[in-house]
Amino acid sequence: MTLQPGSRIGQYEILGLLGVGGMGEVYRARDLRLGRDVALKTLPAALVADADRLARLEREARLLATINHPNVATIHGFENDHGVFALVMEVVEGETLEDRLRRAPPNKGLALRVVQHIAGQIAAALDAAHERASFIAISSRRTSSSRRMTASRYSTSASRSRWNADRTPLH
Repeated sequence: MTLQPGSRIGQYEILGLLGVGGMGEVYRARDLRLGRDVALKTLPAALVADADRLARLEREARLLATINHPNVATIHGFENDHGVFALVMEVVEGETLEDRLRRAPPNKGLALRVVQHIAGQIAAALDAAHERASFIAISSRRTSSSRRMTASRYSTSASRSRWNADRTPLH
């Protein structure tokens, strides 16, 4: 569902679109009660009526609410305003990984130290999420596998959002 600047979801006024991915649209919004900017993740228009996708968005909200880690966006709430559902989280300023890769020198890519830094931050976020036993499934083959986690800046939609892996500029 595409939201226009100036429209509202509960106490949040939409300021603009930050990014679009397969599982959601992310908007910068102003929390009118607390006077701060937040990120609102909503389902795209094509998925609004899909009960399974809504359940996944709610599970994502619950997952984020259990994690307190510097590499994971802090969740502030889950809003339902007349059937418009939004995951409310902190806005993390920074360059996207996609933008950083585009700025890399042609035919060279990113420096190894930068790749190691980014990968380390992403791994730390995933490690924090996977510390929860409910995110590990033991299959009938007796092997462990991580369940798919979609958590803001590390999801497939992260490449289009305005979040980076560690909240610091990459040089």
